[in-house]
Amino acid sequence: MNVSNSQIPTCRPTPFQELNDVLAELVSAVKRILDHDFVGCYLQGSFALGAGDMASDCDFLVVTSELVTPHQELELRTFHAELPARDGFWNRHLEGSYAPADDLKTLSGLERDWLYIDHGWREMQWNEHCNSAVVRWILREHGISLAGPPARDVVDAVPKGVLKQKMRREIPTFVSDLLSWITFDIAWAQRYAVESICRMWFTFETETVTSKSDSVRWAIERLDNHWHPLLQNALDDRLLGFNPDQRPAKHYVDETYQFGDYVTGVIHDSPSAPPRVPS
Repeated sequence: MNVSNSQIPTCRPTPFQELNDVLAELVSAVKRILDHDFVGCYLQGSFALGAGDMASDCDFLVVTSELVTPHQELELRTFHAELPARDGFWNRHLEGSYAPADDLKTLSGLERDWLYIDHGWREMQWNEHCNSAVVRWILREHGISLAGPPARDVVDAVPKGVLKQKMRREIPTFVSDLLSWITFDIAWAQRYAVESICRMWFTFETETVTSKSDSVRWAIERLDNHWHPLLQNALDDRLLGFNPDQRPAKHYVDETYQFGDYVTGVIHDSPSAPPRVPS
């Protein structure tokens, strides 16, 4: 499928003009580098869900006709190393992968490594980060085409039950997995844990995906007010972003561990029962 002549939509893909300019440059660069192997470039993640803000990274997915060649990989690495070195804000907040089209057409392609640029990094990796059922669901249901055919044309639907089972596996170990690479001494990590647990719980219950902020609001509506200060803090301080010197209140750290245990208990009790409230 060759759509190299596709153009960026005239509408603004995000509310931030600087980010729109960065995305336009991304599309131009990858189309030049990939040439006839370019299929499309898409927004997924929070901006595709209509909830991107100044604390969000901007998640993209470039679909290629084949796995990128060594020459293409070298040029993509050069581009993604140079882009965040410039002055600006949004050029340092892209995250995404280069996905072969065939991998998106079947669940057998899940968790294969794709060429990936992590948020804030200048060095690309081969990583499965974007090759998940969650990303596929967002891409198919809400993906924004920056160039190429509609997102629904490049990724198959995620079958019912797949997202629920993924969350059932991941929620119980989420906090320990998170703390393998960061510490709750950093307030951002504590807030991120609360947001992420809410989002995974929402996905478990609904088999859909929403933004972290909207999932926290969903949890507030469902839960006893015992949890409301912890959840509201995650919303109120979200735009503070990542500051390695900012420390969370100790009671929020303790409650984050408790919240992870609580949601784990909910999903183990019954996948269809309404959530319990604390005694």
